[in-house]
Amino acid sequence: MSSDDLAIIVNNLSKRYEIYDSPGDRLKQFIAPHWSPLLRRSPRQYFREFWALQDVSFEVSKGESVGIIGRNGSGKSTLLQIICGTLTPTRGCIQTRGRIAALLELGSGFNPEFSGRENVYLNGAVLGLNRDAIDQRFDDIAAFADIGLFIDQPVRTYSSGMLVRLAFAVAINVDPEILIVDEALSVGDELFQRKCFARIEAIRANGSTILFVSHSGAQIVELCDRAILLDAGQKMASGIPKIIVSSYQKILYAPEEKRQLIRNQISQTEESEKAQGAIEPTESSFVEDAREKLEGFDPSLKPSSTIEFESHGAYIGSPMVLTLAGKQVNNLVRGNTYRFTYNVQFLSSATNVRFSMLIKTTSGIELGGAESARAPRSSLPYVAANTCYRIEFRFLCALNAGVYFMNAGVLGDVTGSVTYLHRIIDLASFRVRTDEENIATGIVDFACSPEIELHPLPE
Repeated sequence: MSSDDLAIIVNNLSKRYEIYDSPGDRLKQFIAPHWSPLLRRSPRQYFREFWALQDVSFEVSKGESVGIIGRNGSGKSTLLQIICGTLTPTRGCIQTRGRIAALLELGSGFNPEFSGRENVYLNGAVLGLNRDAIDQRFDDIAAFADIGLFIDQPVRTYSSGMLVRLAFAVAINVDPEILIVDEALSVGDELFQRKCFARIEAIRANGSTILFVSHSGAQIVELCDRAILLDAGQKMASGIPKIIVSSYQKILYAPEEKRQLIRNQISQTEESEKAQGAIEPTESSFVEDAREKLEGFDPSLKPSSTIEFESHGAYIGSPMVLTLAGKQVNNLVRGNTYRFTYNVQFLSSATNVRFSMLIKTTSGIELGGAESARAPRSSLPYVAANTCYRIEFRFLCALNAGVYFMNAGVLGDVTGSVTYLHRIIDLASFRVRTDEENIATGIVDFACSPEIELHPLPE
């Protein structure tokens, strides 16, 4: 790919912070390098090093939408601040090509004593717009923010929701070539979030580059073409969003003593796939022949994207989709009811145990599922060690033709807090056969029934 096609280039980026135990140590560190040579002593270091980022490299193409995901403290916000130019790196370099609009922190760059209107002009100037250009956009900004007469009140009187509305409205109405969003959308209400995501989709469709940080795996899968996993300041993996989100969740729910091992496994898998040029299988990997099979079982229909979480004393096995009569199938007929079953073996005792299932698309979009109980109080109060349970969920196949993945999980309390005792992503797959008579579109069949009648013209 030509460098002219790249919007962001991050090369061996590192950021170090100096951590001092006391203000006195900070003063000593300031003085020591100047006086130590005169006293013929080696300078002493009075701080501890914390590397928020370590040798991170990646590229983002123009028009690409990239999600960054990772645990708290993984370096996501630091990375975005360096890309935006509000932080300087310790090592490495950044290149950006195009006007950047960033929403990093609520109201960052806003003067609390200025009114919302004055802050719109202030932020627009920072982003490179003259007053005439802001005048042309102001009505759109005010309409999107939808904060009414508060637009002429000091920003210090705003709620956090009003602040993010105005900040986002400014960021997306300056025609950004690169839009950077860092978790800011989690503050607004559901209606505003949907409005924001619709605008992000429009910006994306117009060819702008988007860098999006979120702890929500569903948002990463839905909005992004590619995802990057950061952990402890290091880039662990990058690739198809659903795979990266699953790897993130695997680290997130891993026991502390096994977390480093899992990080190593993810890094090794990343290097191996790069060397082999591996490509994640998509629905086209499961294409049926011209003679589509009816309800039945195809042994070749197996997911290659399975990811298994670290166990906390429980193991999921024997996943199957069955007809109501008990026949194993993975070619399903739309409109029929099926049974999804699996076994869970408990090697350790646990309390407040719940079981779950989830159906996803091949791209990782969560379509729906269920849990055996909605809350710990209605779950299994106690499960003894060396026992085995069989779990069954019945579901109506209301899906249109395509290939789908099953997830399974078991939650419980073994250490004083509820966590996944075991979880498997993409542990089974099934295909919904094509029905030429079906008029439904999209993924889910809502049983829409059209009525068409000739209507007289109005007089």
